[in-house]
Amino acid sequence: MSITVDDIKAALAKVTDPNTNKDLITTKSVKNIKIEGVDVSLDVELGYPAKSQFEMIRAAVVAAIATLPGAGKATVNVSSKIIAHAVQPGIKLMPNVKNIIAVASGKGGVGKSTTAANLALALAAEGAAVGILDADIYGPSQPMIMGISGRPETVDGKTMEPLENHGLQVSSIGFMIDPDEPMVWRGPLVTQAMQQLLGQTNWRDLDYLIVDMPPGTGDVQLTLSQKVPVTGAVIVTTPQDIALLDARKGLKMFEKVGIPILGIVENMSIHICSNCGHAEHIFGEGGGQKMCADFGVDFLGGLPLTMAIRQQADSGTPTVVAEPDGKIAGLYKDIARKVAIKVAEKAKDMTSKFPTITIQNT
Repeated sequence: MSITVDDIKAALAKVTDPNTNKDLITTKSVKNIKIEGVDVSLDVELGYPAKSQFEMIRAAVVAAIATLPGAGKATVNVSSKIIAHAVQPGIKLMPNVKNIIAVASGKGGVGKSTTAANLALALAAEGAAVGILDADIYGPSQPMIMGISGRPETVDGKTMEPLENHGLQVSSIGFMIDPDEPMVWRGPLVTQAMQQLLGQTNWRDLDYLIVDMPPGTGDVQLTLSQKVPVTGAVIVTTPQDIALLDARKGLKMFEKVGIPILGIVENMSIHICSNCGHAEHIFGEGGGQKMCADFGVDFLGGLPLTMAIRQQADSGTPTVVAEPDGKIAGLYKDIARKVAIKVAEKAKDMTSKFPTITIQNT
């Protein structure tokens, strides 16, 4: 008895994507099923970057097809295809940038910039094209974290090329000023600088642009929500009550302006003594999970308070590139994958499908 396409779909309906916990047929990940005699070939297309898991998923699909009576050789190609997703109503997508993810915090000092850099690097490590915009005009830290010095080049005198390191495209006001020079600017100048950095950088075909936001709920956040096509926001906090108080305000702000919350990252959640191994919740325990429960958003994960994360960020080689196979890099990659899956589950951007209507007086 010959194998049919329906047989293959029935077998693959039992294969669960370990990241989404949904089967490959329900998620419409299986494409181009072809049967030649007893041999089968097909593609599995994921909506999020997961290069490190392609082989595991491929093996699961091959094993499922092998259970079919009379099945021959199975050729399975696993890949990712990142598409643009819906943003705030009335705002057009940026050219060459599919998805913009804001990484924000209610207050400073919670490790937001380090987290943003490592999430961007984790997405890139899984095969995505990623950029990072340092929108913290008063305190730009991405040049140091990413280990980049120098000034951006311009070809036309109007736009600038992003600087690059560790496979990321990076833009920051920090590339254009002296490191010791304070930005003594009023709000309108700050928001204008952020918009210019965003719009006048020649981003090259990005799947994700991570925006490292300044702390708080001020001018930059308001401009971002009104004029920038944001796919979603990630809130970074520590378990400390004061940090959570401010993080809640940041979360509510994004809700009010129609930007979906992709989830919450709890930084410095636990400290493990490097000498004796004693674990202690220095800043409190369970605050991030409680906040998620209160607001009905996802808890993306907790990160430990360790000297290594700080040292690696200060030296320009964040954890994900300094120790790519280490435990903490694994935590960042898990969080990044959850963020990408949350984005992939959002509605597609359909604005490009509609014609532009112009009304003129005759």
